[in-house]
Amino acid sequence: MQQYRRIKGEIPKDALLLFRLGDFYEMFFDDAKQTAALLNLTLTKRNGVPMCGIPHHAAENYVGKLIQHGKRVALCDQVTEPRPGQLVERKVTQILSPGSTCNLELTQPKENRFLAAVLPAAGVIGFAYLDLTTGEFRATELPSPREWQDEMQRLRPKELIYPAGSAAPDLGGETGIALVEHDEWTFERGNADLELKEHFHIHSLDGFGCAHLTAGLGAAGALLHYVTKELKASAAHVLKIQPYTGAEYLVVDAITQRNLELITSAASHDDDTSLLTAMDQTVTAMAGRELRRWILQPLRAKAAIEARQRVVTRWLEDAGRLEAFREQLQEVRDLERLIGRLAQGAGNARDLQNLRQSLEALPALRQRGAELAAPLSKELAAKIQPLPEVIALITSAIVAEPPLALREGGLIREGYRADVDELRHAQRDGKNWVAQLQAREQERTGIKSLKVRFNSVFGYYLEITKANLAQTPADYTRKQTLVNAERFITPELKRMEEKILGAEERAKQLEYQIFQEVRAQVTAHTAAIQDSARAIAHLDILAGFATSARLFNHNKPAITAGGRLAIVEGRHPVLEQLTGGERFVPNDTLLTDDDCRLIILTGPNMAGKSTYLRQVALIALMAHTGAYIPAQQATIPVLDRIFTRVGASDDLARGHSTFMVEMNETANILNNATAASLVILDEIGRGTSTFDGLSIAWAVAEHLHNIVKAKTLFATHYHELTELARLLRGAKNYHSIVREWHDQIIFLRKIAPGGTDKSYGIQVARLAGLPKEVLNRAKEILRNLEEAELDTTGQPNLAHHRPRPETKGQPNDRPAPPQLDLFKTRAG
Repeated sequence: MQQYRRIKGEIPKDALLLFRLGDFYEMFFDDAKQTAALLNLTLTKRNGVPMCGIPHHAAENYVGKLIQHGKRVALCDQVTEPRPGQLVERKVTQILSPGSTCNLELTQPKENRFLAAVLPAAGVIGFAYLDLTTGEFRATELPSPREWQDEMQRLRPKELIYPAGSAAPDLGGETGIALVEHDEWTFERGNADLELKEHFHIHSLDGFGCAHLTAGLGAAGALLHYVTKELKASAAHVLKIQPYTGAEYLVVDAITQRNLELITSAASHDDDTSLLTAMDQTVTAMAGRELRRWILQPLRAKAAIEARQRVVTRWLEDAGRLEAFREQLQEVRDLERLIGRLAQGAGNARDLQNLRQSLEALPALRQRGAELAAPLSKELAAKIQPLPEVIALITSAIVAEPPLALREGGLIREGYRADVDELRHAQRDGKNWVAQLQAREQERTGIKSLKVRFNSVFGYYLEITKANLAQTPADYTRKQTLVNAERFITPELKRMEEKILGAEERAKQLEYQIFQEVRAQVTAHTAAIQDSARAIAHLDILAGFATSARLFNHNKPAITAGGRLAIVEGRHPVLEQLTGGERFVPNDTLLTDDDCRLIILTGPNMAGKSTYLRQVALIALMAHTGAYIPAQQATIPVLDRIFTRVGASDDLARGHSTFMVEMNETANILNNATAASLVILDEIGRGTSTFDGLSIAWAVAEHLHNIVKAKTLFATHYHELTELARLLRGAKNYHSIVREWHDQIIFLRKIAPGGTDKSYGIQVARLAGLPKEVLNRAKEILRNLEEAELDTTGQPNLAHHRPRPETKGQPNDRPAPPQLDLFKTRAG
């Protein structure tokens, strides 16, 4: 108990200590109470001390559940063999946390498990993240809290560390992230630099191209210190740190990620309506993870986008090679995580065999990639390193189907090491002798039922049933009495037992030692395997793009440095796959820099306006990933950002109403959009009174057209906004076509030029089942409202610019507008 208390005092206060006692991990005091409650274990007491335990062989499953509850778990193992009268030495071998666990059951194959660090500094926010399952390590600096929150939404780390003593970071409503304070001094640039240089065994960080990142490297050094020093985890497979900036990519902020359902579906229904699911034709897990990055960080460089397109084109030109390549990919396991586990000392012999199987597929993959007449494909293929020496090592050293356990023998292939073979022969000879002994003793004693048996408590023994005890020889020594039999030993049997068991134990120890040597030789090639994994992931994604193009009739968009955005017969990339055989109605889009940069889109609810808006944004984003798109043809300019203001929701946790959330999102667009941005607005101003909302919507549209000059799609039910097309040169009206039939409406889902002055809200309300008397009353009120749209000259009242209020006591003689009587009936 003194040992337990000492070790408990050495680990973080919030960590649960799992203390190894024989075949169990035991927990005591408050740790036992918490663990018993979380895992539904029986809580017991010994000498008044609360305690509970879990079997050590099943610990990974239990620890995984604790981590899912956001707990950190310290594993305290026995590091010396138990000896009579001596206290077993124990120490904490690792502290597992939500961001550091390598438990594959907790990690989705196509999702990263990031651990991150943040360091607010003067004018910037330093940020770094690490995936311990793959070794990916990156750092950056972000100019504002909003952009940092966008990055957190993109990465969704499981754990975030920040300097002790500072305020907890504002996650912007993001949930499911464990916040952990870490020593402030580890974030200081000098200490962080030293931590990074020692880890990478270098004298300068210039070679990584990140020496300019003062706050970013502070976060990175603290993150590495936290992982290796506090969590005691191995980072042997973390071989480099990569800097990155937002300028390299099309920016997709957190709001747009959510509104466009890029990675996860916004609604809770059976169908996954995310763009990721629609685009994901990848075969390997590492490609699935990389595709997430491509979607959330689309390229901004025209040449890089077109390089990807050329690979997709070449795949499509040779369908046979494409299918052969994808079939070969089936043999490749998750190389990144396999080598990561092995390098961290967590991998087993089965991981080695899975690695061998994957490496054997690499020569064919390399050849097929190199054969494509596309520079990027050849470049990626050249990075695939088959490593025949690693394949030969694993094949010769490890049995084809090794056991899961590493210390129970049966790992090393016959003929690899003479000393292992000798010990195995000794075991086999000894066991043959035991079998012969049984036959010999049956003959000598005349007891045909005599058996030589073995268990882990008594070792080898002779068992005689009670009916035959009278025939027991004098040289037998009684060892145990059972109900129906007795067990005996002889000096000769015990001598052979020592020989057999000694050989068996030495063989197990030697096999484990050889396994560790083989693992070390394999992990010496970690960098090459990681490079191969990344190259294969990229080729896999591009082959998946080609497969989608074939399956769903996608075509290559023309990428331009700027100018018009034109889409012919465009379709929603997600919904067209969910129509259940029904034909998706395609639509055209044209946005230019001058005479058509603002589209005012009107039409009733359910007519397809929101689908159309999202469709245009998704097609533009897909084009920036290098993918083909669901359109007959398209010209897509390189964009700097995609903004969306869609839907209505509140943020009660932060005290924001639906309208306040809407205005915050709109302000973000107006303050950050540029002429190179694509802006999607759906129903601005509906969270307040009609006049206030219409006024704001009008002013926002004017500002985007006149000041920002971004390409904008603006869907609205304020039909007054269609007057903007008469006032602004670059504004155009479009509407969703419907047909009326017997006071009902038919949605054609087609977008056409021109505005509309009807929303058909009452007809839609009828479809929803509102009572007839309510619908009739609504029609009366609607007619009252429609009587006061224009002024006495026939012009829209909204277009007027009112003079400022008179000052210095001079009255303003402009007559007050008449008050509408919304509730007057037609009869009254």
